[in-house]
Amino acid sequence: MDHVYHPAYSRIHFQKEKAVKKGIAFFDFDGTLSSKDSLLEFIKFSKGNFRFFFGFLLLSPWLLALKFRLISNQRAKEKVLRYFFNGTPVGRFNETGRQFAGTVIPSIIRPGALREIKKLKENNIEIVVVSASPENWLTDWTHSQGLTLISTRLVETDDKVTGMIEGFNCHGEEKVRRIREQFDLSAYDEIYAYGDSSGDRPMLALARHAFYKPFR
Repeated sequence: MDHVYHPAYSRIHFQKEKAVKKGIAFFDFDGTLSSKDSLLEFIKFSKGNFRFFFGFLLLSPWLLALKFRLISNQRAKEKVLRYFFNGTPVGRFNETGRQFAGTVIPSIIRPGALREIKKLKENNIEIVVVSASPENWLTDWTHSQGLTLISTRLVETDDKVTGMIEGFNCHGEEKVRRIREQFDLSAYDEIYAYGDSSGDRPMLALARHAFYKPFR
């Protein structure tokens, strides 16, 4: 496996071969496909700037604990999600997610990422978005692009969002576990992966063609 990490994006040249190879590409979403963190943007979109900044001021001790690795990424994310969304009716939460997917997400997708997706599709490469962000605001956008989505799922109780994560946050090794759960990678001749953070490196290690921070 030749894992190549690129500090800047370089165009992939697909070789023309007599036999068509079966390929699959895995993309991280936040910071790779998007220029901004979709969780933060979704909170701003749904709660407004004042409540966003006030909330994160109150949550700052937990964010500092995360920075110094005193708590896990999952625990910190659940603190944020519970603060802003615990008790929100699922229907309202999903509708806000659909609105966000239709209005905000297109504005934060990197143009280079869209060009790469187009080129991969032209070469019959199956494309999967693998994200730590909840599926509630990514599903509509990935569906509109004809992409498969693997992402974090939230616990719902009595038809309300709790802010807790179902199972594990789709981050780091969990990305690999979820990918292997859904796909038999031995069935693919070529595997591509795109990411931008340490949480993507296990996924990048799966690929023959791995690209780190490719669309800056």
